Amino acid sequence: MPDSSGPADTILLGGKVITVQPGSSDRFQGVVVRGDRIMRLIRREEAATFVGPSTKVVELGERPILPGFIDAHAHAEMVCRTGYETVDCRTPECATIADIQDALASAAAEKPAGEWIVGQGNLFYDRKLAERRLPTKEELDLVSRTHPIVIRAGGHVSILNSKALEVAGIDRAYVPPDHSVTGKPEVVRDSSGEPTGVVKEMSVLLPIPSLERDQVKASLKEGLERDFTRNGVTTIGEISETLTGIECMNELAAAGELPVAMRVYLWSPGTIDIKLACDWQRHISLTARDPSLRIQGVKLFSDGGFSARSAAMNCCYLGHGNRRGDIAFPNYFFRKAFEQTQEAGLQLAVHANGDRAQEWLCQLVADMGGGGVGQTRLRIEHAGNLMPLKRTADWWARAGIIPMPQPAFIYMFGEYFEDYLGEYGTRGRFPFRTLMAEGWPLSGSTDVYIGSEREASSPLFSIWCCLKRQAYSGAIIDAEEAVTLEEALRMHTLNAAAALGEESVRGSIAPGKFADMIALDRDPFSVDVDEIRGLKVDYVMSLGRTVLNNVQ
Repeated sequence: MPDSSGPADTILLGGKVITVQPGSSDRFQGVVVRGDRIMRLIRREEAATFVGPSTKVVELGERPILPGFIDAHAHAEMVCRTGYETVDCRTPECATIADIQDALASAAAEKPAGEWIVGQGNLFYDRKLAERRLPTKEELDLVSRTHPIVIRAGGHVSILNSKALEVAGIDRAYVPPDHSVTGKPEVVRDSSGEPTGVVKEMSVLLPIPSLERDQVKASLKEGLERDFTRNGVTTIGEISETLTGIECMNELAAAGELPVAMRVYLWSPGTIDIKLACDWQRHISLTARDPSLRIQGVKLFSDGGFSARSAAMNCCYLGHGNRRGDIAFPNYFFRKAFEQTQEAGLQLAVHANGDRAQEWLCQLVADMGGGGVGQTRLRIEHAGNLMPLKRTADWWARAGIIPMPQPAFIYMFGEYFEDYLGEYGTRGRFPFRTLMAEGWPLSGSTDVYIGSEREASSPLFSIWCCLKRQAYSGAIIDAEEAVTLEEALRMHTLNAAAALGEESVRGSIAPGKFADMIALDRDPFSVDVDEIRGLKVDYVMSLGRTVLNNVQ
């Protein structure tokens, strides 16, 4: 325990301190900080005791002080790059295909012929557009035949115009590779065998030019503040995009300009081959301090996405014969990956949307003795989003894994499972109440990526989803599975820290933990549920540094 006597570097004073520590009370109104650590919690009348010549007192009025939010699964670099380089074609602003054409045409008018135009569409675009279908290749050709155009409707489905298909070499004779970095690739074809323009699990295979290094760094500096700090996020479990991005994060951290702590999961093979990832010190040079930036683990994809009908399920997709989605790699590959990451002290995080993929993983892990401990304990990303069969959670328990659900998906596509899977898709949708009652300490990450809704990077939106369980259309999904506000806050703080193996130093306000704290404009316990998503983050401290202060 650090010495709590003597003057503070910073004292935060607010209306009350919501520690999220189990069994805590609201009797404190202030927090004493020295360096990057919390020294102690105090009542207002005690503050003068800790004021020295250089102490900074931050007066927050009646604003509540909370631990900084932890987003244990996000694609921050992709979000930052998307905000920097894409045309926003998301609904509801672009409600129709004509709206999309107008947005893309405006971008095409400012680019020389031959330059790519990349649009950002929503996940489950075909369910959210007024036409209830994806744009066609021909409709994108009406925008331009001289610009390659692609709309990335999330990470699993893309729509290309004729020029983009030509540049990518996708024609009648094209044979997709067996595997991409997100699942099994597919080119959708018409009855004559011609590509329709829709491709699945192939976005990273398209020859879209990358940003220059200075553009990546600028996009990170701007986007991390815009999409994460302003939403109260102080720690990110980052699913890596590029080695250049990691290097730029390191430069920002070393210069004291990284506003969040990054725990990086090396996406393999999207960012780096798994063998190289497990020996990352030879290939990635980090000079920043560990509290700010660390290589945490490795991320793999064992199946694809529901929007591409490539999540590996125990049932068949409606209207697609016996199609159940594919497991993306063989047993021996996963066994080797698990052994390599454990030996390297890295946490393995495996994308498994479908229940069949999750059970398959757990069977392998259980056969190998279990999913590790602490910071190397296996995570299954998206476990807990759709669980039609009770036995799936039993498999989690046998394997000793950490399930990683995303509450914001309730809003983004929770109502569409039935469209793809029939009655099977109505069972076990985000069963948070049930899982918590069984003892699972669920966390709440965003998986924010290209195609996410505009609020998706906000933990307050995710918390609202845990409470309200409202879908995109306004329908309420399985209201009996709602959790309490206290539980939802813990999902996005202390439980998220535990998913990273860092609950001893992050995730709650307690002496000895890192000084990661935020202040909201109002007390979340004093407002109606629909006001939760609209709460404002007025102040953010990250590792003892003030990185946002909108307090008047």
